[in-house]
Amino acid sequence: MPDIATRPIHLCASSDLLEGGDAVPFDVVHAGQACRAFAVRYQGRPHAYLNRCTHVPMEMDYQPNRFFDDTGRWLLCATHGAAYRPDTGACAGGPCRGGLVKVAISEEFGVVHWHTGPHLQPVEF
Repeated sequence: MPDIATRPIHLCASSDLLEGGDAVPFDVVHAGQACRAFAVRYQGRPHAYLNRCTHVPMEMDYQPNRFFDDTGRWLLCATHGAAYRPDTGACAGGPCRGGLVKVAISEEFGVVHWHTGPHLQPVEF
């Protein structure tokens, strides 16, 4: 049985993540608290983060699953205007307090997985 601390969890087909397009949302438990996360494609690679602005911890999407600005260059918090780099989650401007919490993600054979960690687990039903 794989170690629960590093288990890959199926997220979506690679074709579901379009460059600069809508995010694929998913639910996680981070540090014991249930929250949303999202995955996007940027510069050909998938990236995933907790859906929490670092300015005030609330969800960032301005429309369901929309995080990119009009240029496709930044992830934006619709409420606060904070901008984050899509490839690292680092604050790029606005009222950020650090970077987004990155979720480990991998892509192989047309499938995207997110990976659990010591403080990141799937929501159990």
